[in-house]
Amino acid sequence: MTVHTTIDSPLGRLLLAGEITDRGLSLTSLSVPGQKNAPAVRPEWRRDDAAFADVARQLAAYFRGELTDFDIEFTESGSDFQRRVWRALEDIPYGATTTYGALARQLALPREQVRAAGAAVGANPLLVVRPCHRVIGADGTMRGYAGGVERKVDLLTLEGALQPTLI
Repeated sequence: MTVHTTIDSPLGRLLLAGEITDRGLSLTSLSVPGQKNAPAVRPEWRRDDAAFADVARQLAAYFRGELTDFDIEFTESGSDFQRRVWRALEDIPYGATTTYGALARQLALPREQVRAAGAAVGANPLLVVRPCHRVIGADGTMRGYAGGVERKVDLLTLEGALQPTLI
């Protein structure tokens, strides 16, 4: 059974979806308002705020700068290739960044598959908890974040990978 909730965050109101298993909640999606290809709540989904209490607690601690690693059960989805790329995202440390090219090299992908790796990063259904925001352009530019480049900048600034911009 799919359950969902929403929680307020510095990124806006997050939509969380998951499956209830015999081990508890398994997160299937975390999306932000306006995200490309974000799921929408379906009529057969049931709202269950309590099921997401631990996820909400961890996210709140992350946004306060108190948590650097999530301990959240999530459901595997996507193609074999996407799952391989997503596992590599999980190895990028808090406060660090990598490039799409470096990610492809780490995965021993041929040069012509760098774009495919970028597409897999962009298809990540678990924003924030699977840190696709830590992948940047080779020239240091912020690109390719389904939740919007300004949110990517906000997350990297929170993690100390970028310096805040003074206006």
